[in-house]
Amino acid sequence: MRSIWKGAISFGLVSVPVKVYSATEDHDLKLHQVHDADQGRIRYQRRCEVCGEVVEYADIDKAYEEGGQTVVLSDKDLESLPVERSREIEVVEFVPDSQIDPMLFEKSYYLEPEKVGVKPYHLLRQTLEETELTAVVKFALRQKTRLGALRVRGNTMVLQALLWQDEVREAEFPILDEEVRISDKELTMSSSLVESLATDFSPESFTDEYQVQLRQLVEAKLEQGESIDTEATFGVVAAAEGEGAEVLDLMEALRRSVENRRKAAAGSNASGEAEPAEEKAAPKKRSRSAG
Repeated sequence: MRSIWKGAISFGLVSVPVKVYSATEDHDLKLHQVHDADQGRIRYQRRCEVCGEVVEYADIDKAYEEGGQTVVLSDKDLESLPVERSREIEVVEFVPDSQIDPMLFEKSYYLEPEKVGVKPYHLLRQTLEETELTAVVKFALRQKTRLGALRVRGNTMVLQALLWQDEVREAEFPILDEEVRISDKELTMSSSLVESLATDFSPESFTDEYQVQLRQLVEAKLEQGESIDTEATFGVVAAAEGEGAEVLDLMEALRRSVENRRKAAAGSNASGEAEPAEEKAAPKKRSRSAG
């Protein structure tokens, strides 16, 4: 990994010099656009509306328009802002992990200590782990002031950029204000279905099926050309959900779902591939360090 930024965590009079790395990456197959008639590559150009010239990115400034007036902001103007020049990840408070709404989470970054900051880094990491608190921080990165959450993942500290509160929309759906009666039987059946699916979360057990099939399609077209037999490549594809599907009432759908889960669990237990239902229904407490 390549460091994208250097700064220092500051809490009280303690300073921890760190390097910042992007913690995530996109695994999607990279596609570009072509003309369907001759497969010519489609490229986007930054063309000036006044002179008609194609403009290099280095020659582009930003601008803000209000009331018919335009204010142009150069890179030099933006770099002059005191916050933009700051290299500080300032801890402003420590809060319980559960108090940060997951809706606020944005991009994640790994923090690696500089050599002189190894001991205070471990001290802060261990303190966060033992107190089960998250440090709320403020920092500036890529011309944007950000709020962040500093937490522990394994033996590393992770900085998660947070959205500002006014960037999260409120959900206003009048239909949810209407009174709906849920019977005890429906709730019991629904709870039974949930318990049959309860387990510990293992993200490595899930696969991005779209990307797998997309790569399979690309490889098939490379081998077979445009005359690809999709049925031979992917098998018979089931009808889209909802097309000609049997309409069931809620209780019947829940009953069948629970019954299907029981049959699946019985089959798995018989082959020794799954835990008993009682164990799955009581997942273990999640470890903080697992991320």
